[in-house]
Amino acid sequence: MRDDLTIVEQIQRELSDVRWPEPAEIRARARRRSRRRIVAAGVILAVAGASAVAVTSHRASPPAMQAAAPALPIRHEIPLDALLQPADLSPPVYVQLSQSGLEEPVQLDDILGYCRTSQGHSDGWQVSILSRSQTLLRKHPPEDRVESDPLVMQDLYRLAPEKARQVLAGLDDVIAPCTEWRRVEEWQSPESTYTTEAVQRWAVAQRGFAGDDAAILEHTSTVSRDVQSGQAFGKRPPPILVAVVRVGDTVSVLRLGYDGTESDLVQLAEKAATRMCAAANPAC
Repeated sequence: MRDDLTIVEQIQRELSDVRWPEPAEIRARARRRSRRRIVAAGVILAVAGASAVAVTSHRASPPAMQAAAPALPIRHEIPLDALLQPADLSPPVYVQLSQSGLEEPVQLDDILGYCRTSQGHSDGWQVSILSRSQTLLRKHPPEDRVESDPLVMQDLYRLAPEKARQVLAGLDDVIAPCTEWRRVEEWQSPESTYTTEAVQRWAVAQRGFAGDDAAILEHTSTVSRDVQSGQAFGKRPPPILVAVVRVGDTVSVLRLGYDGTESDLVQLAEKAATRMCAAANPAC
């Protein structure tokens, strides 16, 4: 019974960190960052409470003289110190935004998910048990009077051990339909409707550089062109880089701000793996 109450207490402590971000904070998030679903405290406590009651009922009449096996310590919550910290970044960090969630999908990238579903596949995401998300914003001098821009966005998940391993082991299968994807879109102007196309590609750029397993996903795209006239629209977009790191049963997904490089992302992924030891099972 005490073990079950401890889990409830841990979740209650976890929920004390959850807060609704202000509108200005939401606007500061990167354009590709989809809003995370925040799980209401009452729902989590209801689930945890129901679990505690069910276990209590199950254990109310144990067999006579049956000794309980010693339980190994298992980490359930995701503490804040398992996330990247402001000290891990060289530019000064203005604010650390944090949210928590329950049963969130391990979403590697919005565009990758859309590429798969637009071709009739599932999005390919594994579902987590618990998660934490944060955005670290660059600190500007007050006299600059500019809105803080994101330096790094991090999602940290706890999964069933096999699902955690599958996130990295299954990357090639996830990106397979999108290694060369012709994206066609229709646009409307006051004068006419026109169709554009661009060839987008996903690839695994690096592997095995941090934690128990890690990878860098890279997304590139050609310039969008009018299908009929061949006219180009805008410039070729910069690559999108996503780091995926696993330590035990935890998985972290990292994205940098607009001026981040692949080398910067690798270094942060290595630091993230070290921080994840505060939450992983088995312990580092």
